[in-house]
Amino acid sequence: MSALSSNAAGLDARIEDGLLILTLDRPEVLNALTREMIDELRRLTDAAENDPEVFAIAITGAGRAFCSGLDISLLAAAAESGGSSARQFPEGEIPGLFVHLLACSKPVVCALNGVAAVGGFVLAMMCDLRFASENASLTAGFSNRGLPAEHGTSWLLPRRIGTARALDFMWTSAKISATEAQEIGLVEHVVPAGTELNAVKAYVADLKARVSPRALAMIKQQVYGHLDLGFRAAVEDSFARALAGLKHPDIGEGARAFMEKRPPRFLPWTGE
Repeated sequence: MSALSSNAAGLDARIEDGLLILTLDRPEVLNALTREMIDELRRLTDAAENDPEVFAIAITGAGRAFCSGLDISLLAAAAESGGSSARQFPEGEIPGLFVHLLACSKPVVCALNGVAAVGGFVLAMMCDLRFASENASLTAGFSNRGLPAEHGTSWLLPRRIGTARALDFMWTSAKISATEAQEIGLVEHVVPAGTELNAVKAYVADLKARVSPRALAMIKQQVYGHLDLGFRAAVEDSFARALAGLKHPDIGEGARAFMEKRPPRFLPWTGE
């Protein structure tokens, strides 16, 4: 079995034209997440990082929901145990669900087909871009379950939509439409219902035809890494990356393709 095939219940994986499509597949419970699904999503994205066949990753849901969050039985068990049964993270790793998607150097795009709530909202936010069905909706859902802002959302949301909007959205546990989410900056694209995955495929196909996978990886690392740097340090890091990049074949190929007025033939990216 391929490393990019999933044998976990509730998660389907397939590759189409360089796009690894991961589908949360428990529609009868609005794709509520189990431990097995969370672990398999991590394993598959880690495997995709080093696979030259994979240009980008898409995450979507089956049925009418994207993801309703953790299966309620997991949350109830964690509460009853006083936290002793809560998920543990390896020493030295950031203790947040789906944070590894930010560290994945390949593009991770969400095809938001329906409601994203609590852990499902976190998953959508940890993707790099979001294409949402016009019927989709989002809610943080922390406060009305007695939870604090979880898994890095208190850091990510103020940077994405501003402090006051982040507080308002998370305090109220408001459920907002895809259009409202786009207006405040939580969603980048809103498309007709049922076309969100095709929109992601078209977006990725366009990138794949025109841009360097290595350049995409560098830019993603810069954008997230520079959030914690001062201006001088960010510019110095960019300069060092540019100098190192001059040794990479993609630079020459990009120049030749431009001069010869042809599509570039960039090398695949395997996370090196």
